[in-house]
Amino acid sequence: MKLNYRRTFFIGLAFLSISAFWQMYDNIIPLILQNTFHLNESVIGAIMAIDNVLAVFLLPIIGTLSDRVDTRLGKRTPFIVGGTLAAVVLMMVMPIADKLQLLWLFIAALALTLIAMAMYRSPAVALMPDLTPKPLRSSANAVINLMGAVGGVYTLILIRFLVKKGERPSYLPVFIGVAAVMLLAIVLLLATIREKKLAARLAEEYPDEPLEEAEETGQAGLPREVKRSLIFILLSIFLWFTAYNAVTTAFSRYAVTVWKMEGGGFASCLMVATVAAIISYIPIGLVSSRIGRKKTILIGLVMMLISYGSVFFYPAYNVTANFFFALIGVGWAAVGVNSFPMVVEMSKGSDIGKYTGLYYTFSMTAQIFTPIVSGMLLQYVSYSTLFPYAIFFTVCAILTMLQVKHGDSRPMRKKALENFDVDD
Repeated sequence: MKLNYRRTFFIGLAFLSISAFWQMYDNIIPLILQNTFHLNESVIGAIMAIDNVLAVFLLPIIGTLSDRVDTRLGKRTPFIVGGTLAAVVLMMVMPIADKLQLLWLFIAALALTLIAMAMYRSPAVALMPDLTPKPLRSSANAVINLMGAVGGVYTLILIRFLVKKGERPSYLPVFIGVAAVMLLAIVLLLATIREKKLAARLAEEYPDEPLEEAEETGQAGLPREVKRSLIFILLSIFLWFTAYNAVTTAFSRYAVTVWKMEGGGFASCLMVATVAAIISYIPIGLVSSRIGRKKTILIGLVMMLISYGSVFFYPAYNVTANFFFALIGVGWAAVGVNSFPMVVEMSKGSDIGKYTGLYYTFSMTAQIFTPIVSGMLLQYVSYSTLFPYAIFFTVCAILTMLQVKHGDSRPMRKKALENFDVDD
């Protein structure tokens, strides 16, 4: 059985556009809130959690809704196109509000942009498992994550070279660059992926099969042991996002405050992590198909744990820290490639959007919790709490992940296996 890499590449364009935006959001929005509007760390953390509050409520609803719609473009594509166009228009108001120093306009534009992004995140992510047989989803998710990492690197490059030194640099060029790549990605996706046609072909060649455990017990829903695994992997998702998102959200401020880096220099460290992830995505997909998704995730978490502990001991930026940022990138790639496929492995084809929303409910809940709690620690204790905080929650994630017994891929029937690597 072979993965159609060309098709998966174009499916991943939607995730590329999402990742380009979130890289900008995580790194630029906190700086605007701090330097233009002079908000404290706790308030910044609360504002940075708005997207996750919206996502907890909207992503499961939108994911389930996209399971049920049926249009000429398919189930997911209408949401992807509409959400992207709305987000591009609304996000361009933010640099204008920054320039005019209008906090109310900035917050309003930010909130509406986040709603637009939430409208297409679940459908965009669900498109991959819709169009990929179950055993190939880790490899396909590696490609999707690679595309997301490319979007992230693109934004980091924009930040590195377009954000000038100064107390209040202009971020308008970065917003324009991100908006442009989002529009380009959606045009290419529409031109290359015929969702409805491809989904019909896949459904015919690979009819959905119930879980083996359900067949054995005669249960229509998830068996008890599978539900237990689902609960533990969702808890694990919450915990590792709590750790990782604290670092990505606060690192630009950590680098400025602790390491005394100026301008967009902090982006170099994040770029190292992202480039390392890009290089490792495809190999990780291949490795996980041999040793299993769970083992690969655990290896990735251990790598991140070691890296957080090592970076903590750097009193100032040193080029050798890049090695540990690279390990963080590879570790996060190992986690990201396999966690979402483990969740949707427990779903049926008719409710992939629902399980995608469930995945994001837990990841986004973590990202509501962590900017607020870590932000309070940064403000009231010390910036030195950032990496110990990440270490604690990563250890917890390892412990819960050890309890997961289901979600690794199973071989599918041999029907039409030879046909899957044929180009569209």
